[in-house]
Amino acid sequence: MGETRHTRVLIIGSGPAGYTAAVYCARAMLEPILVQGLQPGGQLTITTEVENWPGDTHVQGPDLMIRMEKHARAVGAEIITDYINSLDLSARPFSAQSDSGTVYTADTVILATGAQAKWLGLPSEEKFKGFGVSACATCDGFFYRGKEIVVIGGGNTAVEEALFLTSFASKVTVIHRRDSFRAEKIMQDRLFKNPKVQVIWNHTVNEVLGDEIPLGVTAVRTQNVLTGKITDIPCAGLFVAIGHSPASALVKDQLKLHNGGYVKVEAGSTRTSIPGVFAAGDLTDHIYRQAVTSAGMGCMAALDAEKFLAGHTNHPTLQR
Repeated sequence: MGETRHTRVLIIGSGPAGYTAAVYCARAMLEPILVQGLQPGGQLTITTEVENWPGDTHVQGPDLMIRMEKHARAVGAEIITDYINSLDLSARPFSAQSDSGTVYTADTVILATGAQAKWLGLPSEEKFKGFGVSACATCDGFFYRGKEIVVIGGGNTAVEEALFLTSFASKVTVIHRRDSFRAEKIMQDRLFKNPKVQVIWNHTVNEVLGDEIPLGVTAVRTQNVLTGKITDIPCAGLFVAIGHSPASALVKDQLKLHNGGYVKVEAGSTRTSIPGVFAAGDLTDHIYRQAVTSAGMGCMAALDAEKFLAGHTNHPTLQR
C-alpha cells in the first residue's frame, strides 16, 4: 500500500487554473499539493501558438505551461506527477486515491481538471492538430487572415466560431452532418446573412489532407451522408466545433453539475455545492474557455480556499 499524505489544499489539475491556484496558495503559506493529472499543463500543451496571453505577443503553449509550473514550484507549491483515480468528498478531511497508490487527505480541494474538446477521432485529424486543425477559433483564428477555412458542427459553438472566424478568413465553409442547425435561430440568421459563409449540409469530414513539409492542412475530404459522394474542399485550416466534455467524472455523483457536466459554482465565486471544495477554469466554464479566464478563476479559488480555512481553523476535522 502507498503512503497517506495530508495537505491543507489539494489542487487537482495543472492547466492555467491549477497552476495559478498553486501560486496563490503557496504565497499564502498554505503549502499546497498539486497533482498534475494525465496531461500536465492541460490543453495549452497541444496549442502551438498563443498570441492572446497578456504580456506575451507570441508564446508557445507548452512553453507557457512550463513557465507556470516553474513559477508555482518557485513560490513553494509541491507539484506531483500523478493521477487521481477517485475522490471522496463525503466528509472532511477529503480523501483522494492516486494512481501511484498514495492517498491524499485534504482540508480543502481545488478542482481544476479542465475540459476537453470533442474531436472527430480521425488519424489525420490527430496528425494536423496545431498545424491547421484546431478546436478554438478565439485562440487560433488570427493565423488564418485572408485564407479559406472549414468549420464542422451544427450547434451554438459551431455557428459562433464560424461567425468569429469571418473576421479573419476570406471564406468560411460550415459542414454539418444534418440538414439543419441546432443553434439558436438568431445566430443562424446572422450566419446565413454573412457573405463569407457557405454551408454544406448532410456531409461529414472523413479525412484531413495536407502537406508534410512544412506540416499543414490543404483540404478536407467530405462525404455526403445521403449519396456517399466524396468531395475534397480546399482550406488552410479545419476548426472542429462539436462541443466540449468537462472532466468532471471524479465528482459527477458528488457535486452539483449543469450544462452537460460542468461543475456548478456560486455566482461570483468558485464555491461548489460542498463547503471546502472549489472549482476553477474550464471545468466550470462552458462559455469563455480561455487560458486567461481560467487563470483568473484559479486565483479566485485560492483566495476562496484561504478564506474558508481561516474561518475553520479550529474545526475538529481540519488538520494543520
